Amino acid sequence: MAQNPTTLMDPPIEDLLDKVDSKFTLVALASMRARQVNSYYNSLGEGIGVVVPPQVASASGKPLSIAFEEVAAGKATYSRPDPEEIAAAEAAAAEALALLESAVELAVEDAVAEAIAEVKDESAE
Repeated sequence: MAQNPTTLMDPPIEDLLDKVDSKFTLVALASMRARQVNSYYNSLGEGIGVVVPPQVASASGKPLSIAFEEVAAGKATYSRPDPEEIAAAEAAAAEALALLESAVELAVEDAVAEAIAEVKDESAE
C-alpha cells in the first residue's frame, strides 16, 4: 500500500484544502483562529473567559499549528455570507443612519430655538 511521503506539514495541506473552498479561505480561517488561540493563551489567569480555548489536543503549542489541526478536524469552520443578506443589512443600516441624522437635526433645531427664546426672555427683562 502506497503511503504519503512524510512532510513537515501535519495535517497535510491537501487534507486542509479539502475542508475549505480555496487556499485564501484556508489562510484567512487559520490565521483568524490562530489569533484567537494566541489570545486565549495570553489571557489565561485573568479570568476573562471570552475567547474559545483550543478544540483539539495538539502536540504542538504553536497557535497556527493548533488552528490547522482544528480545521482538519472540522472544529474551525467558516461560512460565506449571502450577498442578498449583506445588501439587506446595508440598506437597513443606511435607513437607521438616516433616521438618526434626522433625529439629531431635530434635536439641534429644538435646542437652538430654546436658546433663542431664553436670550429673548433675558433681554426683555
